[in-house]
Amino acid sequence: MDWSFPQEKNNKEPRVNDWLKQRVKLGRTDVFSGRLGLGSSYTLSCKAIEDAFKAGCNFFYWGAIRTPFMAKAVRRILRREPRKDLIIAVQSFIRPFGMEWSLKRGLWVLGIDFADIFVLGLYHKYPSPRLMERTEKLRKQGLFRYLGISSHDRELLAMLSLDPRFDILMVRYNAAHRGAEKDLFPYLPPERPGIIGFTATDHMRLSRSRKIPKHERRPSAGDCYRFVLSNAHIDMTITSPWNRKQMKENLVETSKGPMSSKELEWMQRIGDAVYRPS
Repeated sequence: MDWSFPQEKNNKEPRVNDWLKQRVKLGRTDVFSGRLGLGSSYTLSCKAIEDAFKAGCNFFYWGAIRTPFMAKAVRRILRREPRKDLIIAVQSFIRPFGMEWSLKRGLWVLGIDFADIFVLGLYHKYPSPRLMERTEKLRKQGLFRYLGISSHDRELLAMLSLDPRFDILMVRYNAAHRGAEKDLFPYLPPERPGIIGFTATDHMRLSRSRKIPKHERRPSAGDCYRFVLSNAHIDMTITSPWNRKQMKENLVETSKGPMSSKELEWMQRIGDAVYRPS
């Protein structure tokens, strides 16, 4: 598949494309991810997922909706590529009973022995000692390497960033929801966990909302990802396109690299307009 990246005069891939393919260390782990991770929740085809991997997306998020397309793509990629070249995160909302079944079921469907990251999905309070005991048992069994947690509670994530048992934090961060800049990022320890952003497009409201002033250019999904990735505290963010066309557009747009100060100001204006109550 030709992603149609713009070419420089010397016919080499442009430097901005190198930025998209750049491997970033996820906090204090030894995992190196591309700037865009790929979610499993929508109807992106197996072939498009494989092509996204070739374009630099080496982080696959087996999340709330586990589609057969990603499972098939993972199996096909691992027949050609070393296991270490593909980062697989498995999420579970089941807790504490059924958590082990959810993780093992996910691994079996993907055809792998372990997850690089096991994500405890959408917590609103500190995980209980009982749950953490069960989780650490699964880690000792070799079913996953690093523990992650996702939450909309930024103050909770700030506390969890100090807990050495948590290696990855997933936080909502986009131009309309920038609260992490105040409630989380300033409190991260020097040896911080990896930070992954989600809902970069605010469920496409940052592109489609009627609240966006008519005189403002509407952001693309790629603009939304670039905004998130321009923040030094964010290691990578998740994209979950519906189809091959959206995947290509996201990659091409995001490959432009970090935003300029003027672009960031523009995205903040858009975010403020979208966030403002009607």
